[in-house]
Amino acid sequence: MVNKRNKWMLTTIYIVAIVLLNVLAQYFYARIDFTKEKRFTLSPKSKEILKNVKSPVSITVFLDGELPAAFKRLKNSTKDLLADYKAYAGTDIKVIFVDPISGLSAAEQDTAINNLYQAGIEATTLNIKNDNGFAQKTIFPMAMIAADGKRFPVKLLQNLDATGNYEENINNSIQNLEYLFTSGIQKVLSAEHPRIGFTEGNGELSDIYLQDAIRSLSESYEVGRVNLDQIDKSGLDKLKLLFITKPQKEFTEAQKYKINYFVMNGGRIVWSIDQVGADLDSLKGGEQLAFNRKLNLDDMLFMYGARINYNLVADANCAEIPLSMGGAQAQIQMAPWVYYPLLMPDSSSYIVKNIDNIRTEFVSTVDTIGVKGISKKSILHTSSFNKVFNAPQVLSLQMVAQQPDPREYASVPRTVGVLLEGEFPSVFLNRALPAGIEKDYGLPQLSKPTKMIVIGDGDIFKNQVSGRDGSVFPLGFDRYSQRNFGNKALLLNIADYLSNDNNLISLRNKEVKIRLLDKTRLRAEKLQWQLINIIVPLLLLISFAIFQHYYRKHKYTR
Repeated sequence: MVNKRNKWMLTTIYIVAIVLLNVLAQYFYARIDFTKEKRFTLSPKSKEILKNVKSPVSITVFLDGELPAAFKRLKNSTKDLLADYKAYAGTDIKVIFVDPISGLSAAEQDTAINNLYQAGIEATTLNIKNDNGFAQKTIFPMAMIAADGKRFPVKLLQNLDATGNYEENINNSIQNLEYLFTSGIQKVLSAEHPRIGFTEGNGELSDIYLQDAIRSLSESYEVGRVNLDQIDKSGLDKLKLLFITKPQKEFTEAQKYKINYFVMNGGRIVWSIDQVGADLDSLKGGEQLAFNRKLNLDDMLFMYGARINYNLVADANCAEIPLSMGGAQAQIQMAPWVYYPLLMPDSSSYIVKNIDNIRTEFVSTVDTIGVKGISKKSILHTSSFNKVFNAPQVLSLQMVAQQPDPREYASVPRTVGVLLEGEFPSVFLNRALPAGIEKDYGLPQLSKPTKMIVIGDGDIFKNQVSGRDGSVFPLGFDRYSQRNFGNKALLLNIADYLSNDNNLISLRNKEVKIRLLDKTRLRAEKLQWQLINIIVPLLLLISFAIFQHYYRKHKYTR
C-alpha cells in the first residue's frame, strides 16, 4: 500500500513539474547552441536592437509551398532565426509564411507577380529536375518587414546563379539572414533617414544612369543630386554620405574646398573615378585613344591616403559585349572584352562579403599612401590573370579576336577599391581661401573620425539603359548576357556601412559552414554503405536476441 502511494505521489510530482516548467518557459527564454560556428545564436547587436523595439512588427515571408530541398533549408533557417527574434523582441513580432501564387490561375498569377514586384517583392524562376526532364517553378525568396505604416522588402536569396549549384548560394544567403532582418527592422523603425548626395556639375553620370542606384537607396535614405557650385556650408552639414561618380570635368579649388570641409566635419565619401577616358561606343567607329583625364583630384586623394593610377586593367575574367559578326548577314554574338573586368570582392571584408562578382568598365588600379592615423583595406580586386596598360593606350574592337596569353596575363590580383578610415588631414590647412569661397568654413587640422571608399571605376554604380525605349535596367543586370552581378549589393552595403554608425554590417562576419557529402565518394561507396545500413542493424538485433535468450535461460535455470 505504501509503495502504491509513493508511486502516485511521484507521478503527481512529475506532472506538476512538467506543468510548471511549461508555464515558466512562457516568461523565460533560453537556448543552448552546440554548433561550432554558433549558427543559432543571435549577436549582441541584434539582441540590443530587438529589445529596443517598441512598435509591433509584422514580417511576411513569401518562401512557402512546394520548394526544392535547398530552398526548404533556407526557409527553415529563416523560421529558426525569426523565432529567436520573437523571443528577444521588446514587443510583438508577427511572422507569417505564405505562397503568394498558390491556388491562382495563370492570369491571376501574372497579376499577383506584377503587384508584388511593384512592392519590391521579386520572383525567381527555377529549373527543377524531375522524372520528365526539367520543370519551371516560380518562387519568392523574399520577405516584407512592416511597422508604423512603413514597409521594407528583404531579399533572402543573395547570390543566384541559375546555371550552377544552389548549395553555395543558399549557404551564403543563410549567413546573411541576421544582417538582413536586423538592418531591415532598424530601417523600418528608424525615425532618421541619413541624407545621401550624388554630385553633379562636373560631367558626372546623369540621372538616367543613376536612376536605379538612387531608387534603391531611396527606400532607406533621403537621396538627391548635389551641385558643389551651389551648395553652401549648411547644406553640407545636412549630408551624411557623398557619391562622386565618374566626373569628367576638372574640379575647381572652391569645389575641392567644400569637399574637404565635408570630410573634416565627419562626412563620408565614395570616390568612383575614371582616371582614363575610354568609351565602348567610340570604338565602333574604329580605334580610340584612351587618354588621361585631368580632374584635379590627385592632390586631395593623395593627402587622404589613396592614388588612382593612370592605367587600364585587362583581365581574363571579364564581362562579354555584343559584336556584329558575319559581314552582310551579320549576327550579334557575345565576346569577352578584357577591359570590362569582373572584380572579385575581398572575402575578408564584411562590406563585400558573400556578394557576386562586380561588373566594371575600363578600370584603373588603386594604390594606398602611408598617411598617419589612416587605416587602409582592400575591398575589391581583379583576378590573378590580368595585365596593366599605362595610358594613353590605343584601343580597338579588333582586340576581341586576340585570345589572352596565359603567360602574359599570369599576375597577382590588382587592387581597384580600397576603404580608408581614420582622422584625415585637411588639404587646405594654412592655405588661402580659394576663389568662390567668400567665408572661411573654419577647417581643423584633422577631421572627425570618418571613412571613405576609393574605386578606380566610374561606371560601377551605373545602370544600363535600353536603346529602344529608354527604359532602365536594374543596377548590376547586364542586358546583353542576361546576368545579374553584385553591383547593387555593393552599393547598398557601402551605403549601410558608411551611413550607419551602429556597424550592423559586421553581422555579415557570421559564417555557417555547410558540411556536404562527398558526391564522388558517395557514388563509389554507395552499395557498401547501403549494405552496412541494412545488414548491421539486423545483425545487432539478432545478436541482442541471442544474448537475451541465453541470459534468461541462465537466469531462470539456476
